[in-house]
Amino acid sequence: MKTQQYSTKTIVFTFILGVIFLFLPIFLNAEGVKTSKKPSQKDRIEAYNKLTKIINTVENYYVDDVDIDEIIDKAISGLLTNLDAHSDYLTEKKFKDLQAQTEGEFGGLGITVGMKDGALTIIAPLDDTPAQKAGLKSGDIILKINNESTLNMSIDDAVNRMRGKPKTSIQLTIYRKNTAKPLDFTITRDIIQVKSVYAKTIQDEPYLYIRVNSFDKNVTESVSSALAKAGKIEGIILDLRNNPGGLLNQAVGLSNLFIKEGIIVSQKGKVKAENLEYKADGKAPYTNIPIVVLINGGTASASEIVSGALQDHKRALIIGENSFGKGSVQVVLPVDSTSAIKLTTAKYYLPSGRTIQAVGITPDILVHPGSVPQSDGGFEIKEADLKNHLQNELAKLDEEKKPSKPNTPKVENKKDMITLSDINNDIQVKTAIDLLKSWNIIKAPIKQTQSTKKTNNLKDDK
Repeated sequence: MKTQQYSTKTIVFTFILGVIFLFLPIFLNAEGVKTSKKPSQKDRIEAYNKLTKIINTVENYYVDDVDIDEIIDKAISGLLTNLDAHSDYLTEKKFKDLQAQTEGEFGGLGITVGMKDGALTIIAPLDDTPAQKAGLKSGDIILKINNESTLNMSIDDAVNRMRGKPKTSIQLTIYRKNTAKPLDFTITRDIIQVKSVYAKTIQDEPYLYIRVNSFDKNVTESVSSALAKAGKIEGIILDLRNNPGGLLNQAVGLSNLFIKEGIIVSQKGKVKAENLEYKADGKAPYTNIPIVVLINGGTASASEIVSGALQDHKRALIIGENSFGKGSVQVVLPVDSTSAIKLTTAKYYLPSGRTIQAVGITPDILVHPGSVPQSDGGFEIKEADLKNHLQNELAKLDEEKKPSKPNTPKVENKKDMITLSDINNDIQVKTAIDLLKSWNIIKAPIKQTQSTKKTNNLKDDK
């Protein structure tokens, strides 16, 4: 009789679980759900009976006592986490953690993680956070958290373990490509306050460097303000490297600054209400300024939407490495006052119709990170070193050809400037500057001045 009593209780909870998913479209306020093959009522009953039987078996025969609520929680969690890497069941603790993350500051490491090929992977360490200062890199795989394996650990569980009180320590065991053995990092948690936008001038160049770390609610306004403050510039370097994404409306808003018309991004799902198009608002105050966008393996989600839209509309050159490929939409649906489910409901599509999901953005020009190659200081002989070279003529031509100094944006101090040293340590930024120079040279009108005529009349004297 005891078994029968437990079975009745289990059936009640299983029925509740079935009702949640049976009426999920109503929770989404959806009209018309596309289904390739609608299961019959008999099929549904058989499926629910199977689930009930398994829950009943676990409750009665599992080696340790497990409360029925815990069994149901694990069943729901297992269902959602096996759908994809981003769907999850948010228990009371997880739900509170999510609310804390969106409402204010929290103690943590400053990294964004995702599942890639089944492994817990660092999408990006955020600037000026404990993770970046400790040396964690985009693409690192987290094998253990405080000696606990991350195998079969959900993203939310991993994030909750890494989050904690400021000034407390945590140990991560990392696999990094091209390293002989795993690396151990001991990192001290801190309050994570991320400035989403940095704008810097570039030494001796008429371009503005804009770094967007993440898409919080202030991105569009901050970038607009930086561009207005910079005044007249001849090009923009938009750095989206290691940007894990954020708010969709900010990705659309940023794209609206540069794209005047057409679709920026669309999303498509099973439910008609999730099929949306986001179009340019027609204002676009910066439609003609040349743009180069920097991306890498840590560029994900909203930052992929921006770089993909600019690429499809031929508004920017994309350089760097392939992006992460996170192009799905998640919604949080409360189950009751203390728990919720996070469910993937749609995928993003770029203006050309291509998807981001698991594919990412392919740069127009592939440039791997590293320093700019420098001359080794070897012995060289040039024309000016030869005896009796045409000194006066060369000096005269050089003076005539000497370009006027570019109108570089105003800068208050060196920390707001990309210096020559910074450029030489970042070949991707150097390439972006060179591309902007080429862009401006090609579009500039050709003027046949007296000095160019003289140059053309000179004969090569070997």
